[in-house]
Amino acid sequence: MAKLTQGTWVLIADGEKALILENQTDHENPYLTVLTKEEQENPPDREQSANRRGRMADGAGGAENAGQRSAFDDTDWHELQKERFASDLADMLYKRAHRGAFDSIVLVAGPNILGELRDNLHQEVSSKVIAEIDKTLTNHSIDDIEKIVKEELDHA
Repeated sequence: MAKLTQGTWVLIADGEKALILENQTDHENPYLTVLTKEEQENPPDREQSANRRGRMADGAGGAENAGQRSAFDDTDWHELQKERFASDLADMLYKRAHRGAFDSIVLVAGPNILGELRDNLHQEVSSKVIAEIDKTLTNHSIDDIEKIVKEELDHA
């Protein structure tokens, strides 16, 4: 069972925001303080897309298919930005881990961002991950985050 120790970092992230918290006490009475807050502008996809979806004529098929057109799937720019944000977070964590800023970290994010983070983490950071919590807590108070993280680690 992973435990929060003094100095353990807790990363709370979604696709647009991240909080890096540090535990100042122990596991029984965690007291998390904000070290840094990262945010990225990620407007809705409709604001990032420049054009209508492209179309192409359906392939061969003779006169019965003449004039039929299929739409290409549009790129989900919003989702791409979330993936890029996870990659940027992983880079930032690597730089800080390399400087010895933390010895252990708990990753807390929704399943998609947690997966993107995991895929992008450098070995130096991965080796310091003591737990992953599959929850989106970016809009919770620090008090709630302390309680939820402790409960999740107690039940892991």
